[in-house]
Amino acid sequence: MNDSLRCGIGLRQPHYAQLLDTLPPLAFVEVHSENFFGDGGAALAVLHEARGHYPVSLHGVGLSLGSAAGLDPWHLERLARLAERIEPDRVSDHASFARAPQRAGGPVLHANDLLPLAFTQASLDIMVRNVTQVQERLRRPILVENLSAYLAWAEQDMSEPEFFNALVRRSGCGLLLDVNNLVVNALNERAGDAVASACAWVDAIDAGAVGEIHLAGYVDMGDIVIDDHGSRVHEPVWQVYRHALARLGPRPTLVEWDTDLPTLDVLLDEAQRAEQIA
Repeated sequence: MNDSLRCGIGLRQPHYAQLLDTLPPLAFVEVHSENFFGDGGAALAVLHEARGHYPVSLHGVGLSLGSAAGLDPWHLERLARLAERIEPDRVSDHASFARAPQRAGGPVLHANDLLPLAFTQASLDIMVRNVTQVQERLRRPILVENLSAYLAWAEQDMSEPEFFNALVRRSGCGLLLDVNNLVVNALNERAGDAVASACAWVDAIDAGAVGEIHLAGYVDMGDIVIDDHGSRVHEPVWQVYRHALARLGPRPTLVEWDTDLPTLDVLLDEAQRAEQIA
């Protein structure tokens, strides 16, 4: 593998055979952790084969790191077993919550979504506790991703970058910087110059904390912009990515594409464009 490469792609089922037959030059592949929680089967066999050719990044959507109800022990144990099997370069999840009691003292429900946090001291304390628990079980630091959020809480003790800087200092985790999410949020906030707003977010974060960058496409519905991972990366996202690399230096970068999957060649072309910038 060429050590000078920085960029990878998400490994998705329609591309399994072609990617493993052709082994295109990539810095790494990333998979959604929860799709490989089983103890066997074809999918896990494919991931083992891919691991023989590429470094792997495990990216989760279900840890619910911001949940006051705590982590799901079954989920954490499955993630730990997967990490022991695959020995990934990086493990990541989101600054969000999905678990909450249906009522006080009632059963905990798990929503199939990434719900945004209030950037308060109480939320930060919960995140630090949960991230620390994950890192102690995995015996390694994880990366936490900033969210594309479609609502915000009235309560706020700090800005989002201040929240992440404090999380990194207190827990020892790193940041997975999703540039597309920054642009989507700026567009939905009607920030005026969305690129400038997203770049200011990048400037406010502790540069040494960023361990991976995500790029993706979004769809503009007119009254709202949706982070759908279903198209090529938009030009404003490329602009913020260039700014991020200028400030942060080279970072492992993933092109995410999860809906309306294109042919592998299109996805590799996007990764190549990112590689040329990196």
